[in-house]
Amino acid sequence: MGENEASLPNTSLQGKKMAYQKVNADQRAPGHSQYLDNDDLQATALDLEWDMEKELEEPGFDQFQLDSAENQNLENSETADLNLDSIQPATSPKGRFQRLQEETDYATRYTRSAPKSNHCNFCRLLKILCTAIILFIFGILIGYYAHKNCPSNATSSGTLDHQLYQEILKTIQAEDIKKTFRNLVQLYRSEDDTDISKTIKTQWTSLGLEDVQLVNYSVLLNLPGPSPSSVTLSSSGQCFHPNGQPCSEDARTQSSQDLLYSYAAYSAKGTLEAKVIDVSYGNTDDLKRIKKMRNVTNQIALLKLGKLPLLYKLSLLEKAGFGGVLLYIDPCDLPKTANLSYDTFMVSLNPGGDPSTPGYPSVVGSFRQDRTNLTSLLVQPISAALVTKLISSSKDRTKNGACTPLELPHNEERIVNMHIQTVTEFKTVTNVVGYLKGLTSPDRYVIVGSHHHTASSYSGQEWASSTAVITAFIQALMFRVKRGWRPDRSIVFCSWGGTVLGNIGSYEWGEDFRKVLQRNVVAYVSLHSPMKGNSSLCSVASPSLQQLVAEKNKVSCSRRAQCPETNVSSVQIQGDVDYFINHLGVPTVQFAYEDTKAIQDPSFLSEALFPKSAKKIEEMDPFFKLHETITKVGEEYIHEQLSGEVILQIANEPVLPFNALDIALEVQNSLKGDQPNTHQLLALASHLRESAELFQSDEMRPANDPKERVPLRVRMLNDILQDMEKNFLVQQVPPGFYRNILYHLDDKTSQFSILLEAWEHHKSLASNETFQEALSKVLHSINSAQVHFKAGLNVFDSVLDGNN
Repeated sequence: MGENEASLPNTSLQGKKMAYQKVNADQRAPGHSQYLDNDDLQATALDLEWDMEKELEEPGFDQFQLDSAENQNLENSETADLNLDSIQPATSPKGRFQRLQEETDYATRYTRSAPKSNHCNFCRLLKILCTAIILFIFGILIGYYAHKNCPSNATSSGTLDHQLYQEILKTIQAEDIKKTFRNLVQLYRSEDDTDISKTIKTQWTSLGLEDVQLVNYSVLLNLPGPSPSSVTLSSSGQCFHPNGQPCSEDARTQSSQDLLYSYAAYSAKGTLEAKVIDVSYGNTDDLKRIKKMRNVTNQIALLKLGKLPLLYKLSLLEKAGFGGVLLYIDPCDLPKTANLSYDTFMVSLNPGGDPSTPGYPSVVGSFRQDRTNLTSLLVQPISAALVTKLISSSKDRTKNGACTPLELPHNEERIVNMHIQTVTEFKTVTNVVGYLKGLTSPDRYVIVGSHHHTASSYSGQEWASSTAVITAFIQALMFRVKRGWRPDRSIVFCSWGGTVLGNIGSYEWGEDFRKVLQRNVVAYVSLHSPMKGNSSLCSVASPSLQQLVAEKNKVSCSRRAQCPETNVSSVQIQGDVDYFINHLGVPTVQFAYEDTKAIQDPSFLSEALFPKSAKKIEEMDPFFKLHETITKVGEEYIHEQLSGEVILQIANEPVLPFNALDIALEVQNSLKGDQPNTHQLLALASHLRESAELFQSDEMRPANDPKERVPLRVRMLNDILQDMEKNFLVQQVPPGFYRNILYHLDDKTSQFSILLEAWEHHKSLASNETFQEALSKVLHSINSAQVHFKAGLNVFDSVLDGNN
């Protein structure tokens, strides 16, 4: 009707009320729609006429009729000026009408009662309206009770995930782990490293793991010479092997393998005859005391392993001017049940990776540096039995249940001749890497690492435990994957080569793919050496993962009558996790069984590698239930998971289960101590805690609620969480110390390790330059973390403002 109204002269019709008259077929204007000329539509037109008449009969329209009658003369006079040919028909959903001048008799012609069809239409509309109202109310009731009876999305999702994890892990069986272990042990005698690697690859592939690769690197290895090293007493001319046995052909034949592998990899080689000086544990106080008493230049230090990193103590001895080191473990530092008096061991002086390519991967074309030895010291590990011969002591060192430490009398002089021979050559180290691609975030990796035997290295067989555990987990996981499930993030399974000689395989792979790993790795779960004992389950985790691990321990613990205190800490550990902690700043976790006494022993005794036979491993865990527990978790309660469920939770949770606030709390705790000039650090740490609390409450809490979860914000949040620890990597640290300063030297110290070392250095040299440098490194790390959190909060605010 709009077009028709536009064609009407407003001047002649202003203030007038108009009526509608149905247009007869012979009155239709030219240009009308031929569709409406169809005779089949006449009945429809009549019905539409009744509808329009109903509209005219509505309340208020009577007045319109009276006004029309009174003004009919005026309107008749005005219609002479109208051009009816210019009026165009207006179409409506119910038909076509034309606006006309009012006719005097219109009201009388069309004023009558509504037909029966109008009443029927009203009833029909009323029925439809009532039906709609009833359905609406019924729908509300269904929705209410459905919402009332169904759990929330968060609860449902969490329950389903937990049930899924249980289904995956319940398929892990101790008998399968035992079978895999025994099969692997049969391979270690191979002279070719690739034989074991190929076997692992074949097994992982047969289980269904995708894209399993062998990654080879040609690296410089330091291996035992053709004959064992020896120590000779100059006073008597007696020659001893490292285990304390005389240098006879019979003794060499009986234990030739163990004797050959009692050496320090990458030590200087040759012969040195000099006085033996007992330096105890070789810390700064010990050396300061000894240097005041005698000349130590080119002498041989009798050094106990433990309490501080071996590389750090050797650096102090080398700086002091010593020429050689006889290294041993005091029996008083070992569990009473451990009879290792005649056992030999090996150590590696390699801080990590191929020594010929420090800091870059050993790929084809890489420049090779000439680094056959990594220290100027001749270092030889010896047994406690040989130490007793050197100090001429055969008496019982246990009195009234207390152990008396080994010690060389101060008023006695011992001169020995030490002879070391090793061979340095390039060999191939092989890593086995298998991928399970994630469903929603395939570019984010959770790395699970174990290690395997490297040919020509020492004959320990605990690597078979590591490989058997990771293989059992792969088997359980792939069983579920074959049924259609996948984790959200990719899981990368790695079995590293060259571990005992300085984590060579993991370092080279990490250096090779450094850029990708820095961006994409979210966590590393270590299965390095799961069976160090059989009495206590110990966990080492990054500060951001300690809460997750403690919760798993607590749940497992609640199901047992007796439960030891939860032992979760962030301390330096041995193994291939080293590169990921110290060069990539990746959150990590490791589980292992240990003896209770070992937890109380001096730290860093694990740097000694004792050849542990398969028989000893099976004696510790004859039914392989502890192996099963490590793969799942919870001693005596194998239905709760640690390593297995932690892996699944990190790989599958929408929000990474990292705790930002725990890092800030760890920083504050690490500044407690008697070191001066830490007030500025404490103030900065307080600001870091405030930012972490704000970040955790404003960003992490909403992201963990499925109702408030926004995919873009979750991705941004996870990127911030996975990069938190990178802020605490420092460039230069003392040898053997972690570059990630969030990790402590041991459980007994909570302060930043570089501050402790610098403070000891300050006390011995009366110089605070080293201490001030260490303070600066800690300050920059805390400040970097503060900037990291603030930048994340600002980005979230910007995104929120943009959405609004």
